[in-house]
Amino acid sequence: MELSFILNELGEDRENYFNAVSPPIIQSSNFTFKTVTQLRQAMADEFETNLYSRGQNPTLNILRKKLAALDGAGDALVFSSGIGAISVPLLSLLQVGDHVIAVKNPYSWTLKLFNEFLPKFGITTTFIDGTVFDNFEKAVKPETRLIYLESPNTFSYELQDIKKIAGFARARGIMTMIDNSYCSPLYQQPISMGIDLVAQSATKYIGGHSDVVAGVLTGSKELIRQIFDHEFMNLGPAISPHSAWLMLRGLRTLPLRLQRSFESTKIITQWLNSHEAIQQVIWPFDPAFKQSQLACEQMQGCGGLFSFTLKNTSFANIEAFCNHLQHILLAVSWGGHESLILPSIASIAEPEYKPGDERHQLIRMYVGLEDPQYLINDLQQALDKL
Repeated sequence: MELSFILNELGEDRENYFNAVSPPIIQSSNFTFKTVTQLRQAMADEFETNLYSRGQNPTLNILRKKLAALDGAGDALVFSSGIGAISVPLLSLLQVGDHVIAVKNPYSWTLKLFNEFLPKFGITTTFIDGTVFDNFEKAVKPETRLIYLESPNTFSYELQDIKKIAGFARARGIMTMIDNSYCSPLYQQPISMGIDLVAQSATKYIGGHSDVVAGVLTGSKELIRQIFDHEFMNLGPAISPHSAWLMLRGLRTLPLRLQRSFESTKIITQWLNSHEAIQQVIWPFDPAFKQSQLACEQMQGCGGLFSFTLKNTSFANIEAFCNHLQHILLAVSWGGHESLILPSIASIAEPEYKPGDERHQLIRMYVGLEDPQYLINDLQQALDKL
């Protein structure tokens, strides 16, 4: 399907809602039936029926069709957060005694899931450097059930060779799952490279306006239905119809927003690379990035999230730089219209700071939709005050 068709037409049967250009918000918790037979049939198959909005809802179903098509997937589930889109399928697919291979340095709540939550159910995880393919071969055990990827991650941007790892896993009957939040479906399509399940934080680029929290899971219709029929319906992580509508609104401008952020990031990273106070810039499409060739091979673009370090790596200097910014906002997340900054030290107490630890030095920036020179001016005035 063409991208414009997916974003503007797919699933939108306008003749069913007064030929309105914008789809309706069906803000209803439940749905009626004319006969007991019809009600019985709906209760027997909530995946295909609008019965109760904890399962399916007409506004949500329009969104599901679009998100599945964007990923080239059989179907999609939408969750009330990105970590919900990761946690629920793992609880569905894994059992006591199973083993997971996961890349190191994933999203912080994913790390907690593997380290603190899954062990309660007898599920173990081996973390590896996913930039080296041999590490996957070395980590496999007879009980390995899943390989979990995050390519790239969202602070230091390590990539994995997705197609190679997917082939390796499939040959051994091991399932694969990836967090694709960094790239979005427009800039990376893991399912076409052989990945079984793709999760992402829809709070980021898909929502795009910093006003909705959501997550998306895509995969084969069989896998998605298996997860829906059991863990999804039992745990109840569905989003509201209004949140689904906000995401539909966000999809309309997704290509434009991503392209704007990508182009502005090229300008800003080039400027930072030339600044005397900057030690390094870490961004997958920077020519100096250690995996830039792989990035160009499996990613169509890069969005606006990158990290950099100052030459003066003292805790006080990093904190002062961030505090001096006047227009770039100090906040978590990314993908909205506004530019953001997040230093690693925000999660580190000063006595725990290690000046020689590069991960402690990182300052993550998201480039929003502002004029790039406006953002450069803010960065410059903050650096001038150090």
